[in-house]
Amino acid sequence: MAKIVVDPITRIEGHLRIEAEVSGGRITDAWSSSTMFRGIEKILKGRDPRDAWYFTQRFCGVCTTVHSIASVRCVENALNIKIPPNAELIRNLIIGSQNIQDHVIHFYHLHALDWVDITSALKADPAKTASLAASLSDWPLNSATYFKGVQDRLAAFVKTGRLGPFANAYWGHSAYKLPPEANLMATAHYLEALEWQKDVIKIHAILGSKNPHPQTFLVGGMAIPVDPNSQNALNADKLAEIGRLIKKSRDFVEKVYIPDLLAVASFYKEWAGIGAGVGNYLSYGEFPDPANGTLFFPAGIVLGKDLSKVYPVDQKKVAEYVDHSWYTYSAGSGKGLHPWEGETEAHYTGPKPPYEQLETDSKYSWVKSPRYEERPMEVGPLAKLLVAYASGHKPTKDAVGFVLNKLGVGPEALFSTLGRTAARGLDCLITAQQMTVWFAELEQNIGKGDLRIHANELWEPSTWPAEASGCGFHEAPRGALGHWIRIKDQKILNYQAVVPSTWNASPRDHKGQRGPYEQALIGTPIADPNKPVEILRTIHSFDPCLACAVHLYDTGGNELVRVSVR
Repeated sequence: MAKIVVDPITRIEGHLRIEAEVSGGRITDAWSSSTMFRGIEKILKGRDPRDAWYFTQRFCGVCTTVHSIASVRCVENALNIKIPPNAELIRNLIIGSQNIQDHVIHFYHLHALDWVDITSALKADPAKTASLAASLSDWPLNSATYFKGVQDRLAAFVKTGRLGPFANAYWGHSAYKLPPEANLMATAHYLEALEWQKDVIKIHAILGSKNPHPQTFLVGGMAIPVDPNSQNALNADKLAEIGRLIKKSRDFVEKVYIPDLLAVASFYKEWAGIGAGVGNYLSYGEFPDPANGTLFFPAGIVLGKDLSKVYPVDQKKVAEYVDHSWYTYSAGSGKGLHPWEGETEAHYTGPKPPYEQLETDSKYSWVKSPRYEERPMEVGPLAKLLVAYASGHKPTKDAVGFVLNKLGVGPEALFSTLGRTAARGLDCLITAQQMTVWFAELEQNIGKGDLRIHANELWEPSTWPAEASGCGFHEAPRGALGHWIRIKDQKILNYQAVVPSTWNASPRDHKGQRGPYEQALIGTPIADPNKPVEILRTIHSFDPCLACAVHLYDTGGNELVRVSVR
């Protein structure tokens, strides 16, 4: 029995270590460990609840908007604040654009190299590449001249010997299956996506004043003024630019991302039977409809891969355990704490760097173990799509049916690494198409003279109850995100965030149940233990964001590390 250690897992946000035991060419056991300490919740205690969103959005530099929206919803829930329709629609547009950009970046820049051998693209026939691309969509750049230009640029880049992010990879690995023409097409779109994402995220700059970390979120609504007659507000010119960017994002998703996803998946159908994981799925749902208060993507829970039943989410059934995490609870081991009662007390007992071997029988990660009714739950686009599909959500049913038909597989294929990757693309597609609906509703409201953007009631702390508790949920690009707050005497008494990668990257719990990353690796074939690209495929399919799951905090304000660039 061999043991594989991948540390760090690259092309993610944060620090993640995976240890896996391999026997007979397959993974028989696995452990997921984060090597960063979390502590931002401690910074929030005693602060004004209305300021929490500004701190929590610094959980991560990739997720940008997600902790802002979860935080303001959390405080609004505690204080029973209902926001105006325009604020809800603007939030949907900001969230939607983040979702679309994030998914495209993940597919091309974080996950594609697990399936695409860029070095093979140098052997491709540009004319055949153009023919392949044209058979998939009518994207205007599908020409032999264009692909030849990309190939020449790639060859010149290779000759420099300075390969940057492409230097350390498993090029030529036997697990790569795409023909050279498909590799050239994917490489060209990798480069296109770099330019595309810089433009479409300008929606955040218009509606949020900047990106990353938009500045216009506000408890009770949004801080961006709406006035068709003012150059300093959301006016006709800015709306026209937003409309252009929404169309550009949708065109790329429909004509490049989804065709590439289907093309790549068609060569890796065996991965529809690999990486299933825990089989339980949690989604908080997303995109409130200001007209009726329902969610565009429904919330729910699917248990045991059974799509015949969707259970409602009861946030009171969430608890975090630390039996295998480097934390301690005042209640002792084997006890789970609901986030309202959550504690973040570091108790490191593990080995010192470079972590030659984790003490997997005891504590081995800075990530806690969230459980729902003591069950490990997978969160993310797959959970979101499965809940929506099983709930009869028509846009999801149509999109999933289209992809399953194209690939010639059944719904059971969704419970896999390939299904997880496909679900992210479908989530992106459905959201990109729905963006036009929210944008039209916003334009219609403004056209009718409805310029309201903030609810003034309950803004003043003197109107608040002496004590209040609230929770705010957001279906982030990486999955179900929850923020919980307790307020006393107008100040934060306790604050906890249970983020998507806390659910997915969790270590064993008090019952010894593996977390979703760990369970998804069981049974994964490994062609070459020295080049475990298969581990990357499954772990990257979750799109890990360990910076959200753990954070560094020094109570004395001391410098912890200094990075120099030479």
